[in-house]
Parts: sequence; C-alpha cells; structure tokens
Amino acid sequence: YARFFTELATARFPGRDVLYINKGIGGNKVTDMKERWRDDVLYHKPDRLSIKIGINDLHSDLRGAEGGVSPQLFAEVYDELLAMTQKELSCPVVLLTPFYISTDRNGNTLRKQVLDVLPQYIETVVQMSEKYGTRLVRLHDIFQQQLQYRDADTFCPEPVHPNHAGHMVIAQALMEA
Repeated sequence: YARFFTELATARFPGRDVLYINKGIGGNKVTDMKERWRDDVLYHKPDRLSIKIGINDLHSDLRGAEGGVSPQLFAEVYDELLAMTQKELSCPVVLLTPFYISTDRNGNTLRKQVLDVLPQYIETVVQMSEKYGTRLVRLHDIFQQQLQYRDADTFCPEPVHPNHAGHMVIAQALMEA
C-alpha cells in the first residue's frame, strides 16, 4: 500500500516534491518497531507520519509465541512510541487500525479466534488516536464493508497479506485521511 499511496499522491499533487520513506518491515510487532523507532522515524524528522501495526502482535499472542505481544503490552508500547513522537516531532500523524480480511466465524478456527481478539487491538489504536489527536483510518471496518460486496479473495489470498486490490483499498483510505 505504501507504493500505491506514493503513486496516488504523485498523481494528485504533481507540483510537490515529496520524499517518501517506508520503514515498515513485514512480520514486525510493536516491540520490534520500538527497537528501531529512533533510527527509522525520529531521526528523519518527517513532515507527516502514518503507522500501521498490530496484526502480528495479535498473532504472536494468540499462538503463545515467545515474545508474544498481548493487548496490554501492545497498548503500553504503542503509547510509549506516540508519546515520544509527540514530544520530539511536530508533524501530523495518521494511525491505521489492524485488519483481518475475513468474516469466517465458524467453529473454533484460527480465523474466528483472530476476529474475536482483534477488537482489543483496534480499540488501542482508536484510544491512542484520541489521546494524541491523530487522524484515524479504520481499516478493519473498511474491509468489512468491502466484504459485503465481494469475497475475501478479491483483496487477499489469506486474511493478512493483501493483494493489489487490497493494497489499493488501504492506499485510498490513507489518501482520504
């Protein structure tokens, strides 16, 4: 989605010379982000910042993995990063909620478990947005609306890693924010 966003912004604002820096790392959790926050974000002193994190945290906790990030730890670390960001930067921030592109709540499947726990992680992002006065993109809600018209495979071969259409949905939502 980051590349699609930069392409949308370039098309929409041709007269602006913008440098886009994408420091997202697939599979990272908020605790990983914390380790590199100073170098990857604060050092660059961005004019604008967007943050999308949370689904890997949820999966790590659900699976009981070593270094798993519970909803409580997610909230603590996210709050710490945003407090540091607010103190050291004076740029607008957009937070994007974690999402899961599925409506499958049948049986005791992993998908049902994720959908049952996901609201806790989403609520943290919503609370952090309110606390720090950021803009908010409710990606999970956006995808759930999309799933009323199309099946999940339209956006994602599995619920976490979007295809081109899924990334375009994210990029468009971020552009609107």
